[in-house]
Amino acid sequence: MIILGIDPGTATTGFGVIEKSGQKLRHLAHGTITTPKTAGMPARLLTIYTELNNLIDLHHPEVIATEHLFFSKNVTTGMLVSRTVGVILLIAAQRNIPWIEYRPAEVKMAVVGYGAAEKKQVQFMVKQILSLTTVPKSDDAADALALAICHAHSSRQDELVLSRRSPSICT
Repeated sequence: MIILGIDPGTATTGFGVIEKSGQKLRHLAHGTITTPKTAGMPARLLTIYTELNNLIDLHHPEVIATEHLFFSKNVTTGMLVSRTVGVILLIAAQRNIPWIEYRPAEVKMAVVGYGAAEKKQVQFMVKQILSLTTVPKSDDAADALALAICHAHSSRQDELVLSRRSPSICT
């Protein structure tokens, strides 16, 4: 299963692509999509849309994972980020790719084993889990990889639940 994790933002959108094969996770790509601050919002969202579609064409993910947005302190930033999430949802719908979101504590728990882990701990574990030589330079890319890892671990749990059901319950 190919998983695309996306850390949405209008200035910088992080992405991380991993492959889950059995119990193994393999890093395929990570990076950021940046948009010029001087560009208007429609142009910025078009850049994100185009670049994410290029990534999907290249890697053919079977699922897209993003972080559940929660903004109590900076509503303006949250509203800007939600525009990027809208672009992601449009892409997922157009391409019929399932989309799921995870709360920050779920991501930290899946990657570090502690729901209140520090950012540096998450980055270190992303490096370890994916056997990277260095921590991703961009926090946004590291967060996107963490989202992909979280989904890989969560989908493993879903598979375990399904495998334990009796055949008469499964459809």
